[in-house]
Amino acid sequence: MKVLVTGGGGFLGKAIVELLLEQGTEVCSFARNLYPQLTQLGVEQFVGDLTDLSAVIKAADGCDLIYHVAAKAGVWGGYEEFYQPNVIGTKNVIQACRKCEITRLVYTSSPSVVFDGSDMEGVDESVPYPTHFHSWYPQTKAEAEQLVLAANDASLATVALRPHLIWGPGDNHLVPRILERGRAGTLRRIGDSPCLVDSVYIDNAAIAHLQAAEKLSVGSVVAGKVYFISNDEPRPLWDIINRILAAGDLPGVTKTISPAAAYAAGAVLETLYRLFKLSGEPRMTRFVAKELSTAHWFNLNAAKEDFGYHPEVSLDEGIRHLQKWLQQGR
Repeated sequence: MKVLVTGGGGFLGKAIVELLLEQGTEVCSFARNLYPQLTQLGVEQFVGDLTDLSAVIKAADGCDLIYHVAAKAGVWGGYEEFYQPNVIGTKNVIQACRKCEITRLVYTSSPSVVFDGSDMEGVDESVPYPTHFHSWYPQTKAEAEQLVLAANDASLATVALRPHLIWGPGDNHLVPRILERGRAGTLRRIGDSPCLVDSVYIDNAAIAHLQAAEKLSVGSVVAGKVYFISNDEPRPLWDIINRILAAGDLPGVTKTISPAAAYAAGAVLETLYRLFKLSGEPRMTRFVAKELSTAHWFNLNAAKEDFGYHPEVSLDEGIRHLQKWLQQGR
């Protein structure tokens, strides 16, 4: 079997690639850049943009399965910055599946596609998409997810996974941001609510993708469905953040601001960045303020029952792995 992983050089993409190689699967990657680590692993790499249909088709030719992991993530930027790779890119991946007669597509989505700004406590996949999004990222990911699910038919089986807050050794997004702000002393606890939150260790997120793919076929129980993925260990958000800080030999967060103040600060900063066309991204946005002051944990029964998902690495064990990786200088 030959498999294509879009975003194969990224944090989750690379973890999926490594698991596939361990199983003896032939793997190729499609990304915007070449990755030396993938070259060392013997992975064939296609360099291109998801918005280029011909480039996606070239990479997909001869493959039996696609893991569509690549996406434009983030909390700040213009609409087209997110729409083009996330929506148009996903349309192109689906078209490539049709053109190359690929019968299975596993899509990496996000729980943020159903976040409406309020607490999400033990919700399952029946929770609806919101009528309003606080950021272009969840809006475009929601549109892409719906495209993938709608593409499921008698010739192409599709499934979407929603891993929440992926972290662990090799993380180039969440952990570095927390450590950077921890060193700068700019982190603030938002409110005094425990805010139970699910997260997922990188190995567990990758394993879930392979397990879903194994069950995926036309007409199968997982075809056309979406699944939440996490470590199934809801913890207070700031406890998780403080444990990540401790793994990086940094003190925990002690200062607090109210959710209302954080939201207001986000609104002001967003306005200033737009008005003066400032580079980078605001330290706080309304979306981030809502994310950091609400609960996010999910019912995983569907994933457990339909494709046997069970986290193999606990949060405590994952923190130990993360600490070791950080101590080794990454």
